[in-house]
Amino acid sequence: MAVTIKTKEEIEILREGGKRLAFILAAVVHAVKPGTSTLELDNLARKLCEDGGDKPAFLNYKPAGMKRPYPAALCVSVNDEIVHGIPNEKPKILKEGDIVSLDMGLNHKGLFTDHAVTVPVGEVDDVAKNLMEITKQALYAGIDAIKEGGHIRDISYAIERFVRPKRLGIVEELCGHGVGYKVHEDPYIPNYCLEDQGEKLKVGMVLALEPMINEGSKHIALDDDGWTYRTADGKRSAHFEHTVVVTKDGADILTQI
Repeated sequence: MAVTIKTKEEIEILREGGKRLAFILAAVVHAVKPGTSTLELDNLARKLCEDGGDKPAFLNYKPAGMKRPYPAALCVSVNDEIVHGIPNEKPKILKEGDIVSLDMGLNHKGLFTDHAVTVPVGEVDDVAKNLMEITKQALYAGIDAIKEGGHIRDISYAIERFVRPKRLGIVEELCGHGVGYKVHEDPYIPNYCLEDQGEKLKVGMVLALEPMINEGSKHIALDDDGWTYRTADGKRSAHFEHTVVVTKDGADILTQI
């Protein structure tokens, strides 16, 4: 699939959907506390989505190569789970000191946005705080690197350059992507620098940037559920994501209130 350019009208729909998604995820974050179950978080996200007249993009989503559709509206990944943790099949009870990634896609008027944050459950240790803050800052480093006429590699280089000195693991098998007409579109946006420049950045491109950074090594493993990725060494991971649109002045974040 070729990289797509969205029209001004489509970008306004995506902007509206992005705000709705940011509102939903903020409400879910507010519900995160010790004793809350991952099922409760998924139910809340689904209800807020449907109350707004929208559809959860991940529910029953089955990308190529997957054995089964994703069974929930929200991805809830706890501690060593990197992404795609399933909240409603074997619900977990969140505990003081956990960190949890919340990742959701929204279908608003047929167009898709994608957004993720990682948050603490109660009080967490300084290592966890550092991991989350570095991952969040890495996302914004990638966003700041977007310039019309630049290339995808500029984003990847900015993220890697920021993270490498921190001696954390950058997940390589999972990456950012285009978004808008579908949940996942071209281009592929790695969080580390490849030799290839990648696609040229053009006004109207809509991208989902999402660094995934591990406390330990970069290596990952897939659970038997076919969806949940974990760190291979059992150490914690953090994940932040925004949907952005390339503009003449850089990039606008669509997934914010």
